[in-house]
Amino acid sequence: MAHALTADQAFQMAAADDAEQRVQAITQAVLTPDAQLSAFLSALANDEVRTANGRAYIVRDDKAIDPVSGSAAQLPPNAEDVVNSNYLRGVIDMAQAALALGSDDLATRRKAAARLADEPDSARMELIARALEKEQDGQTRTLLERAMAASQLSGDDPQQRLQAVGTLAHQKTPETQLLLNQRLSDEQDPAVRKAIRRALAEIADSLAWGERLGTIFSGISLGSVLLLAALGLAITYGLMGVINMAHGELIMIGAYATYVTQQVFQRWLPEAAFGWYLVAAIPVAFLASALVGAILERGVIRFLYGRPLETLLATFGISLVLQQSVRSIFGAQNVGVENPAWMSGGLALLPQLTLPWNRICIVIFAFLVLGGVAFMIARTRLGLFVRGVTQNRSMASCVGVNTARIDTYAFALGSGIAGLAGCALSQIGNVGPDLGQNYIVDSFLVVVLGGVGQLAGTVYAALGLGVLSKLLEGWTGAVLAKIAVLLFIVIFIQKRPQGIFALKGRSAEA
Repeated sequence: MAHALTADQAFQMAAADDAEQRVQAITQAVLTPDAQLSAFLSALANDEVRTANGRAYIVRDDKAIDPVSGSAAQLPPNAEDVVNSNYLRGVIDMAQAALALGSDDLATRRKAAARLADEPDSARMELIARALEKEQDGQTRTLLERAMAASQLSGDDPQQRLQAVGTLAHQKTPETQLLLNQRLSDEQDPAVRKAIRRALAEIADSLAWGERLGTIFSGISLGSVLLLAALGLAITYGLMGVINMAHGELIMIGAYATYVTQQVFQRWLPEAAFGWYLVAAIPVAFLASALVGAILERGVIRFLYGRPLETLLATFGISLVLQQSVRSIFGAQNVGVENPAWMSGGLALLPQLTLPWNRICIVIFAFLVLGGVAFMIARTRLGLFVRGVTQNRSMASCVGVNTARIDTYAFALGSGIAGLAGCALSQIGNVGPDLGQNYIVDSFLVVVLGGVGQLAGTVYAALGLGVLSKLLEGWTGAVLAKIAVLLFIVIFIQKRPQGIFALKGRSAEA
């Protein structure tokens, strides 16, 4: 039950004979908190307390306040400032955290419980126990249980320490691992030492699994990015045979289209609508890159079919033109693209494993785009014409297919998919004129490794390279991992030039 702050308590907390007496007074007062205590501790933390004639006063804006009643008071002329050492400031901060356990705000209680868990003190066990009885939130209870166990771990009773080890063993986090390791060096009881070692082994195993799962997810995330970047190239290069060195710039155009859409939402639409800008940016990015791709095909590439070297040189020159155009319009510096609120934060699967929502959304988006492309190629009239023209152009022309128009549609489709990749990449990295250069080589590697003209091979190659790269990075570092992946691709292509999936039947003969 709460008791009112007394004048003697306030003075002891502010001006006892030594620091330990002040600490004891603060600790005792926190066990029976009230509104005046919280205000007085806040004043102590802000150096707003003075003492005179055995009493404490809160002085704010040259006005004295009685900490017991909260009413105005007359400050004696001999009042002295209360000086807090760094040690006392830490004690006051922790006392404020202990008081915050009774807050109605969940976020405040969680923050307070986390602070108490990080700095355990046996003197606060009674307060933590009372907070545990009332607390309903699972995350806050877990933090309070850790604070209680950490406080018990330094007690004199071996049975109590064993119980604390058992509690901490179930919270397989780096924080509990650190607490147990610190206790192991000081523990003398053989049974407790054995329990600590067993708990540490269990925690280490759990943390190792968390790291493995995190690495795999990072690989899948990287693979989904490579898949998005390579899907468009799988059409323009894999199906049409066009070596498009401007593919990276089409990705860049999609990213800048997303940036422009964001600016429109920020300047001319209500703030509440901003979270939807990314949804609107998806078709904008697709159409912007598809339009540039269609112009590129009709203006340049249509005259270079069957001449791969000239196509490579021409598209390389176009990529430089597109980069400089973007620099002239938007500037050479990177532009900022914000994540919508629903893509912020992450999904906590394990104490040390949180999957970012923006990465999760990009993985889902990549497979939705893949499904849409596969459906279009396999089940639509346009897909039928594209497959017909790429397999036997002469026969398709003979049966009435406008091959020139289909070439434009197919190239625009591949370019539009590159724009979708740029839209996704804008959510996880910087958007600048050089954005596409980071993905053009990897995109070609994915398409060649998967098998030219094979969407399934593109999927396997992208995800495989993503996971392999992340696994190798953990062992060798980013640079050596990149070299190792490149060597693997070179050796694989030497042994299997057709890639993971080879064309069969008349397609292969053609």
